[in-house]
Amino acid sequence: MDLRRARAAVTVAYVGQGLCFAALVSRVPAVQNKFELSDGALGLIVGLVPIIAGVGSVVAGSLAAKHGSRPVLRVMGPVVPLALVATGWAPSVALLLVALVALGFGLGSVDATMNIQGVRVQDDLGRAVVASFYAAFSLAGFVGALLASAAAGSTMSLGLFFALIAIVLIPVQLAAGRFLLPGHPVPTAVQVAAGSLPRIHWRPVMLVGIALMCVYIADSGASTFGADYLHKGLGSTESVAALAYAAYSLMTVAGRIMVDRTVERVGAVRLVRIGGFTAVAAVGAVAIAPSPALAIAAFAVLGLAICPAIPLAFTAAASHDKTSSGVAVARVNVFNYVGFVVGAPLIGGIAEGASLRWAFAALVPVLLVVPLLASWFRIAPHEAPDLVPGDALPT
Repeated sequence: MDLRRARAAVTVAYVGQGLCFAALVSRVPAVQNKFELSDGALGLIVGLVPIIAGVGSVVAGSLAAKHGSRPVLRVMGPVVPLALVATGWAPSVALLLVALVALGFGLGSVDATMNIQGVRVQDDLGRAVVASFYAAFSLAGFVGALLASAAAGSTMSLGLFFALIAIVLIPVQLAAGRFLLPGHPVPTAVQVAAGSLPRIHWRPVMLVGIALMCVYIADSGASTFGADYLHKGLGSTESVAALAYAAYSLMTVAGRIMVDRTVERVGAVRLVRIGGFTAVAAVGAVAIAPSPALAIAAFAVLGLAICPAIPLAFTAAASHDKTSSGVAVARVNVFNYVGFVVGAPLIGGIAEGASLRWAFAALVPVLLVVPLLASWFRIAPHEAPDLVPGDALPT
């Protein structure tokens, strides 16, 4: 198997995921206007997506353990843009809900399996590459947001916009799918005979997941309320306020580009710990910032600081699964959605009761969890064999 083609195929999965997710969230106002939804109804409907995505991640992990991640990703990859099209063309709220359930399940399934494939490519290459996949995801999201902005300023319908994305993306997904790594690791015949099957060590996996959840709580707060904080809290113009998320997202991309090389020099534990403490300082600076300029700078540092923990969480989780089944990666991925679901309501609730300054200050203890759990990001030795379908068990 050509690992360069496999890496490119996995990159396509991350790009498709980033593009579709950005297209969806950027056009949420259009969905609200189309169906005349109240803010409360919109929140409930949109909040359904990450919840169903968590279910999809767990199911995909179980299927990947039995059949390998490649067939699951090849099937579910095109489901995401197709469900996006169904969302855009839905003629009623009932069918919108059906489309969003399919979309959420697809997003969760692809998240799980693309991370399983990403870690597998990294293992076979023998060097860190998972963060580069997340950099591709972020860049695709940036492009998706720009395309959504252009579509929103035109007469193009929501359904047509989503359909154009699917028309471009699905053929690329289908072509790239055949280059994904085949098969999946299974126990050796000796292990089966001896009854000594390796097990997943769940304690470190769950602790890494908790740290990942805290990162996504902060990410959700920064992306949802960053501009609002600058505009309403610090009195900036709307154009200046938009720079908060721009600075945050661009530095996240820059950080992800550097993570793979940096982790090989300083190690995963030290990198997560340094990033975690830096993120604590950055979010504290956001909370006490006296001006929009300093707040924007703090958001930029925050994006750079929290970005290592995300790809390294999946690498660490996979290293504790000695069967390389992908189940640990899929379960850690669920914490992503928990953080997303908790983050925005947490920040919004504190802001409503106090202020956005206090809301961002509340993220200080949340992010402090990350460096405190950094030692669990240590990569355990990976010894599981890879068996491609058609190969025989060792005898």
